[in-house]
Amino acid sequence: MLRFHRRRLAACSVALAAALAVSACGSKTGESDTTGGVTADTSGDTVKVGLLNSLSGTMAISEVTVRDAIMLAVEEINASGGVLGKKLAPVGEDGASDWPTFAEKAEKLIKVDRVAAVFGCWTSASRKAVKPVFEENKALLFYPVQYEGLEQSPYIFYTGATTNQQIVPGLDYLKAQGKKSVYLVGSDYVFPRTANKIIKAYAEANGLKVLGEDYAPLGSTEFGTIVNKVKASKAEAVFNTLNGDSNVAFFKEYKSAGLTAASMPVVSVSIAEEEVKSIGTQYLSGQLTAWNYYQTTTGAANDKFVKAYKAKFGADKPTSDPMEAAYVSVYLWKAMVEKAGSFDVEKVKGASNGVTFEAPEGLVTIDGATQHIHKTARIGKIGDDGLITEVWNSGGPVKPDPYLKGYPWATGLS
Repeated sequence: MLRFHRRRLAACSVALAAALAVSACGSKTGESDTTGGVTADTSGDTVKVGLLNSLSGTMAISEVTVRDAIMLAVEEINASGGVLGKKLAPVGEDGASDWPTFAEKAEKLIKVDRVAAVFGCWTSASRKAVKPVFEENKALLFYPVQYEGLEQSPYIFYTGATTNQQIVPGLDYLKAQGKKSVYLVGSDYVFPRTANKIIKAYAEANGLKVLGEDYAPLGSTEFGTIVNKVKASKAEAVFNTLNGDSNVAFFKEYKSAGLTAASMPVVSVSIAEEEVKSIGTQYLSGQLTAWNYYQTTTGAANDKFVKAYKAKFGADKPTSDPMEAAYVSVYLWKAMVEKAGSFDVEKVKGASNGVTFEAPEGLVTIDGATQHIHKTARIGKIGDDGLITEVWNSGGPVKPDPYLKGYPWATGLS
């Protein structure tokens, strides 16, 4: 498999070189290059933006709707006049739930399509795969999904939650509910393993016993053994970092084993309204989630967002946290560009600090130092209607702390 990926990456590099040789002839840019990287083509009436999401494979259950939310933002922005007088021309690519493919497509969007920014990725594995591509080419990625923290990149803006805005509040909530023990279940890649390293450090400092830790390959549908171990542990709660359609199999097995939200609640950090619909409320009713936004979040901005999304994609289509963070990321980029008065990457980055947006989740603000955003933490409970209702929130936006510098128990994790 590794040899196959290497051959495919080599072939992609040859194709990219050929495409670049063609595109370099007579191509124009509307601005001078101050980045030393690949410059977006802004010479015409439009400017291209990249959409990089899994439209196939195990992660499509989550990422297709993220792409839809990005498209909604692009269309709204174009309807209101565009950005610096230019309409946005979206260029979509399928990461296909495959990390080398994400890297290939990212390079294509930057070098061949000459996009001004890219919006996308979901798993940390996909983000880690494209990170060097964006850094080497000095191009911008807006990453919309919660993640494990312990990372910063000069060319990535993280609009989903970092650890202190989701995982730590989820653990604080369990602690406040009197839970003394937890079992950890996750997909076998960087996000769950790093998240669980953080959870174990938190647990040791907060009197919470970790009674077990198990991982399944991304896309796995076999959870009988893991669920039996969870049940036998008699843990008071489960912290779930499974991603994609593995959640379907896990929760079906969970119910089959006689485990319920009342007997052993599960806190999930990658299940939102779209996944609830796919898994089935009969398996999820009463279970908990930790996010920053729900379709039920109150406020005029969210009412407008939900109405617009359903009008475009269907009344039965729910909104969710990653979708909202992706939608917001396009508007934040627009505000950064307009503040900078330029599409130039370095100027846009330089204008980022303090940029705010009245988002569906509430007011968000970019922290220029970390390129993360201030977000309100929320714990929700899944209802029989498939919606998630907030049962706790942080009372206001939480400053991002990706390296958990404000938590003594996290010393040494990074």
